[in-house]
Amino acid sequence: MKQIMSKSRLAIILSGLEGFYKPKVRQEQYLMDSEIGASVIWNAFLLGDIEKMTIADLGCGTGILGIGALLIGAKNVLFIDSDEKSLKIAENNISKVKSEGYVLGSTEFICQDIGKLEIKADVVLQNPPFGTKVRHNDIFFLKSAMKIASIVYSFHKSETKEFLQRFSAKNDSKITHIWDFRFPLKATFSFHRRQIHRVNVSCLRFEKLFK
Repeated sequence: MKQIMSKSRLAIILSGLEGFYKPKVRQEQYLMDSEIGASVIWNAFLLGDIEKMTIADLGCGTGILGIGALLIGAKNVLFIDSDEKSLKIAENNISKVKSEGYVLGSTEFICQDIGKLEIKADVVLQNPPFGTKVRHNDIFFLKSAMKIASIVYSFHKSETKEFLQRFSAKNDSKITHIWDFRFPLKATFSFHRRQIHRVNVSCLRFEKLFK
């Protein structure tokens, strides 16, 4: 049985996973960067938020965050997306990882709109749409995540950090950690003019004050 012993090894494995075939513009289906994903998952692991936990990967896309959590000891991961094709890619990626000798925890695939979920988990990991196509979609995801788990890791544009601080306070939670990244958005759609466009993105760890 293979084991993940370092953040760099985790990033290498995640970099070999399948991406989107035909990403959808309105859903902002940009692929999670493997090094950034590995960094956040590793930090969550060090904080005790991964090992033996039930994790919900909201808007999971191709499953990078959830698979990363499984690779370093999550007990169970719920992969949730409204796009069936994305979930199928996530399933294929899990099969690929298992074929390479890694033993993973249990998985469940849920094809459903985020707002209709009635599930519970220990921790949510999510890279939601940033709200550039559907306004405030990122906040919609965050509200849903806070109903599911007492600990939430969520990616947002860095420029919204002050708003998220106020949002957190109004929703009986606190932001305990913030990690800032230059997130690479690779040329995916026909309207893109640059091969890679980097945006300032932060991953924030939210914790409920009253569990």
